[in-house]
Amino acid sequence: MKPISRRHFIQAGLIGAAAISTGLGNTVYANSKIAQIDKVKLGKTGLIVPRLAMGTGTHGGNQSSDMTRMGLENWVKLARYAHERGVSFYDAADLYGSHHNVKAILKEVPREKATLLSKIWTRAEKWNPDAPMKTLDRFRMETGSDYFDIMLLHCMTNAKWQEEKKPYIEALSEAKQKGVIKTLGVSCHNFEALKLAVDDPWVEVILARINPEGLVMDATSEEVMAVLKKAHDSGKGIIGMKIFGEGKMTEESRREKSLQWVIGSKNVDCMTIGMTTTEQIDEAVSRIMRIAKAV
Repeated sequence: MKPISRRHFIQAGLIGAAAISTGLGNTVYANSKIAQIDKVKLGKTGLIVPRLAMGTGTHGGNQSSDMTRMGLENWVKLARYAHERGVSFYDAADLYGSHHNVKAILKEVPREKATLLSKIWTRAEKWNPDAPMKTLDRFRMETGSDYFDIMLLHCMTNAKWQEEKKPYIEALSEAKQKGVIKTLGVSCHNFEALKLAVDDPWVEVILARINPEGLVMDATSEEVMAVLKKAHDSGKGIIGMKIFGEGKMTEESRREKSLQWVIGSKNVDCMTIGMTTTEQIDEAVSRIMRIAKAV
């Protein structure tokens, strides 16, 4: 019998997980040489982070996502595989219910060698009943981490978020003073909310939807990129999401074009991509690094 490689052993163990729809289920991935993701400065925050983060919120909501639905054991295998390629940046959120995923991989990855991002939900939900500081305490218990490298107000959707979310802003600021959080910011799902974040000195990091096709975005690609340039020039760390239009870019050529545009802009420091198969990890890492070295 022909010996099976460790890579194919891991891939075989993830077949069940790969069957979960991610919007990329019918995508054919190119063979990729093994590559390692590099690390980059996140604006002027002082953080050095992997250029690629493991997103944990694909089709997420109500404390569930494709990553939690695949089962903890399968996700940890995937995260272990990604870590071998330098991906030790974990993009979690209360809304996704993915803190337990993070806790599991942090049992294997030394905390000081990982980057942990989470997002706090600011709307009343049955699973989110507590005041902000108590919620952060729960986050620490769920992740097994005493601190977060990045904490974001999750999903800002209007031009009034600075006032509406004041109790959360104050609580996160206090947590930062105590060393529980290193950097603060927002994830935006509205163009006016995004523009406000650019000029807000409280915001150190922005998570924004960006791709050249304008898919699942808050304005046109050109409009959003112009705002991100202004933010990045001012020193804010920029993390891109929806790089592949929430999985709608199933053709390899479209993914290539999107990464070339986003990375080539030099306005986006790093990105988060929801990956549920080893093939997706291989392609993302190798393609990102090839493009990053060329620009």
